This record gives sequence, structure tokens and C-alpha cells, in this order.
Amino acid sequence: MPDPTHERAPDLVKRDFVASAPNRCWVADFTHVAAFAGTVYVAFVVDTFSRRIVGWSAATNKRTPLVLGALEMGLWQREREGHKREGLIHHSDAGSQYTSFRLAAHLAGENIAASIGTVGDALDNALMESTIGLYKTELIKRRGPWRTLTDVELATAEWVDWYNNRRLHGEIGHVPPIEYETEFYNTNPNHQLTAQP
Repeated sequence: MPDPTHERAPDLVKRDFVASAPNRCWVADFTHVAAFAGTVYVAFVVDTFSRRIVGWSAATNKRTPLVLGALEMGLWQREREGHKREGLIHHSDAGSQYTSFRLAAHLAGENIAASIGTVGDALDNALMESTIGLYKTELIKRRGPWRTLTDVELATAEWVDWYNNRRLHGEIGHVPPIEYETEFYNTNPNHQLTAQP
């Protein structure tokens, strides 16, 4: 349970989940999946520009490394693709994982501005809530029961690949997130750090 008196990052997003380019605003959250071997927690990071899941992580506990793993995957992915990310905001709810010193220090070290919504208000992270709702509906409820962490990880990797590369998203013109980003970079090459191979 978040501590409302704990000093934390301000809300820089104010429920405005529209960005003018990739890597301006990422939203983050995690959910749980019931499995025979115990609860599995799955964290996601989504780029608000394209709705692309840039990072995710799964674990059998919900400590800070869970959310750090999703963030690190996103950073690695963007660096590998050669995309700029100056002025990036990382927005989440006020859960203890997202208000932890460890995450705050990591964000500061990467020059990423931390943003946290108000306590107990799901609308302050509505885009992430929507993505998790799709994950639960399109994968978890449809293909369960789940046995182990590994089962959830493998299925999540497949779903994220489908979600990013093939699933059509109405909010971005009925195209997949990666296609939407590719079109943006083709018409805005100044957002690339390096030429793509």
C-alpha cells in the first residue's frame, strides 16, 4: 500500500497520454497472474506515442527489480534501435516499487523524469490500465490455467510480439505500434541517433 505522506515525484502527465514522438512519455505498471506454482507478477512499460510495449518483466515477487527489469528492457530496446530519448518521462502509479529510492536513482542516472499519479486513482495511469486489461483478456484468461513463471514468460513474450507487430490499434490509425513508429521515423529521420543497418 502506498504511503500518501511519502515524498515522491510529481504528476508530469496529468492524464494526457498523447505524445508527439516516441520516447517522450512511457507509462508503467504491473499485474498478477495466478499459477499452480504461485502468483506471477508481470510488469510492462508502454510508449504513449505508439502504444508499443517497449519493455516487460516477470517474477514471482513484486519487489523493485520487477519494474526495473521492464524499464531496462525498454532502454535496451530503444538504444539498440538507435532512437533518441531526451526529455523522456516515466509515469506510474504510487506503488512502493515506483516510489522506491532504487528506481528513482536509476531514472535519474538515465536522465529520465519520474512522474507519479495520485494515490488510488486508476485514471491517472489509464493507458497502462487499458494495456493490462488487453493482456488479461487476450492472453491470460484465454489460455490459462497457468502452471509456472516460465509458462507465463513464454506466453507473454509471444503476446507482446503479436501486440507490437500485428495487433491493430484504433488510437493510432488501425496499424500495429511498430508500423506506426516506423512511419514516424521514416518521415522524421532527425529522431534517429544513428543510421539503421
